[in-house]
Amino acid sequence: MKLLDANILLYAYDSDSAQHATCLTWLEAALNDEESVALPWQTILAFVRIATNARAVRRPLTGAEACAIVGSWLQRPNVVILDAGERFWEIFEGQVVEAQVSGPLVTDTALAALALEHGATLCSTDRDFRRFRGLKLVDPSTY
Repeated sequence: MKLLDANILLYAYDSDSAQHATCLTWLEAALNDEESVALPWQTILAFVRIATNARAVRRPLTGAEACAIVGSWLQRPNVVILDAGERFWEIFEGQVVEAQVSGPLVTDTALAALALEHGATLCSTDRDFRRFRGLKLVDPSTY
């Protein structure tokens, strides 16, 4: 299972991004593959929040456009919403302590803990995820 970070989704839909073409091609392949694509709520909400923010992107989407895009992902048979399970807090807390996490990295730690709990591969262009022990990573921008 591939667990997606919001940056892949944002780059795929932001034609001004240097990683646009690579991330769009990778995302389309992942969405058309048989392997499950996990979208945690925090990833979905981050996509809508950032993609509609004129300070974050040159050509922001409307709320309706962003929600329609998310809706199209959720209709795919291989896309699942991934929630925290019983071991989430234990994994999260361990990673916070071991990787000496604070501030903005807390959100990354939550994604890493979800991936670790569910045995998923975290897909992100963010190098900060390398700090988390045992996490399987894929950077679509390098394909």
